[in-house]
Amino acid sequence: MHVDTGDLATLLKLQHIDLEILRANKRLEELPQRKAILEARTKRKAVEQKRAQLDALRADVERRLSNVGEEDAALAEKQRRAQAEIDEARGDYRSVEARSKELDGFARRRDELEARLSAIGEELEKVEGVQAQVARMLSDLDAEERAATESFVREGGALKDALFRNEAERASLASFLPKGLLASYEKIAARTGGVAVGRLQGESCGACRMAIEGGRLIDMKGQGNVGVCPQCGRLLVLE
Repeated sequence: MHVDTGDLATLLKLQHIDLEILRANKRLEELPQRKAILEARTKRKAVEQKRAQLDALRADVERRLSNVGEEDAALAEKQRRAQAEIDEARGDYRSVEARSKELDGFARRRDELEARLSAIGEELEKVEGVQAQVARMLSDLDAEERAATESFVREGGALKDALFRNEAERASLASFLPKGLLASYEKIAARTGGVAVGRLQGESCGACRMAIEGGRLIDMKGQGNVGVCPQCGRLLVLE
């Protein structure tokens, strides 16, 4: 086929712009900040699950601590009343003996409760310690994601600006090409990963590097300044 020299120059420039767009999109997708952001979010999700478990555990410990404290307070009140009854009984031996036995029972139970309160208190301290660690981890992850996001916005923003300019230039170039030539180019580009046009290098296609048989090459040149590579199917500039 024969392509106007100006259209051919535009086509080659269009391909250059398209390759720049592909490279910019690839760089945008492969920015390390994107991976860092995703990793931070994944880690945060796991840590937040741990925090929820710790919150539930702490609530259970505090509930048990409250129950034991309430029982101990109730026993202390019973002790006070029993002692008051002993003080009022004076010479009533049987009443004093009965109240004294109650006091002994209350004292033993309160000793048991004191041991439980101590154990539960230690358990609560451990839970609070782990909660503090989890809070620090979440804070660190927030800082990591924030830093990665800010860096991504800066670097990614520059790439997006370049993409916007290239896409605008591409649209302008495409508008000057004959529709049939543009359609062929875009169809081949979609199939070949963006490289739709190659230049003849000696007797080989500059895109796929495959040699073209001499007689066939002569025929292709006789039909115009652009042919189709018999090996890769790309448009081949023969000039």
